[in-house]
Amino acid sequence: MLSPPAVAPRVEERQRTEELPVAVGGRRSGPGAGGHYRGQVPPPPSGPPAWDGPPPLVANPVKVGLLDQIKALSDRMSIRWRLTITYAALVFFAGALLLTVMYVLVGQAIDAGWPSNIYVGNVSASVADQIKEQYLEVQAEAIDAARGELLRRSLLALLGVGVIALILGYVVADRALRPIKQMTATARKLSETSIAHERIDLTGPDDELKELADTFDAMLIRLNTAFDAQRRFVDNASHELRTPLAINRTVLEVALADPEASEDLKVLGRTLLGTTARNERLIEGLLLLARSDRELSVRKPVDIQEVARTAIDQLASFAAEEEIAVEYDLHPAPTTGDPVLLERCVSNLIENGIKHNAGPSGKVWVRTGIVDGGAVVQIANTGPHVPAYEVDSLFEPFRRLNADRIQSAKGAGLGLSIVRGIVRAHGGSVSAVPRDGGGLVMTVRLSGVGVTTGGVQSAR
Repeated sequence: MLSPPAVAPRVEERQRTEELPVAVGGRRSGPGAGGHYRGQVPPPPSGPPAWDGPPPLVANPVKVGLLDQIKALSDRMSIRWRLTITYAALVFFAGALLLTVMYVLVGQAIDAGWPSNIYVGNVSASVADQIKEQYLEVQAEAIDAARGELLRRSLLALLGVGVIALILGYVVADRALRPIKQMTATARKLSETSIAHERIDLTGPDDELKELADTFDAMLIRLNTAFDAQRRFVDNASHELRTPLAINRTVLEVALADPEASEDLKVLGRTLLGTTARNERLIEGLLLLARSDRELSVRKPVDIQEVARTAIDQLASFAAEEEIAVEYDLHPAPTTGDPVLLERCVSNLIENGIKHNAGPSGKVWVRTGIVDGGAVVQIANTGPHVPAYEVDSLFEPFRRLNADRIQSAKGAGLGLSIVRGIVRAHGGSVSAVPRDGGGLVMTVRLSGVGVTTGGVQSAR
């Protein structure tokens, strides 16, 4: 009887290996488990797998002329240096033209200043001619020497004038661009809280820059009005929408608590309670989305490791109900921000990974750490295949993969929109890539705070 092929165990081993996500680390459960990652978290994936098709076409190199190189160099210059060089070039060419005219006129004056006839006394004609010839040679040498000295000093003067023009041009350009620098500084300092009192208020002549500054101030006034309207809307919606729903929920709960209520009434009451709960979640999500799009009012030191641990503990019962295993590999990832919003961000990602999973025996992997100096949290899950062109649309409000707005069993479709708003408010970035085998790999990067990662062990 023949023994089984030697390659069979390798195939099984490869299949077991493929059960884990390539892009996400974590502890394995089941036979052969027990190991976990140590040290710094490896970098998260930056995009889809490498292109396996034919190599891209390479065009023949195009020869670039000197004029094109000069034009490309001028395009890369700042406007200050453009003004400086333009001013210096104009002064230099004007000086060169003036010195050329002076050189010609002074040369003519020198030529006219030398006597053309000389008296040599009572000598023979041959001696007189010899003396005149020597005189003309000396005259020509003296004129050439004078012209050369004039040219040398003129060039030195032109060079000095060019350097002075370059320095003065830089100073003049700096003074001319000072109002623009003031507008730039004001725009950088602007925030939702400071926009009410930050203005350029440029003083000076009523020129184009003054008109630009006044237009900018008018725009700030309109933005401040819009921010005030948004804040009032959120505050009013928080009260006007929550209160009726809370009253409806209380009435339904009281009606269901009546022992004499019929079974049909109880079924209807439970259905209405579910609808009310969904509306409450929808309103909470919309209010949180509006809040996440605004500037942070609280900034505190936060460790994403602790935030992720808290979110995992809070969602443990929900994961158990869905029969989803949550595996994690947590390292310190300090940052600064709003602790409540960051906890909601991580919780939404983990909850999204549990909801949109492959069903019972599915998995969610969570890991945190420092990558390239930034705090990173990454969540991956087993789940349905997600086309790459559909990933970006999942961050839009009320968008769910293969679902419409009426289907509400898995939420209202605001979870990832809230995540993106919170991350943007913290100055970070969030990305998603399809995971090999189905599901998504979600990566959030935030600005990090100095941390020593050596010797850090994974959380259990």
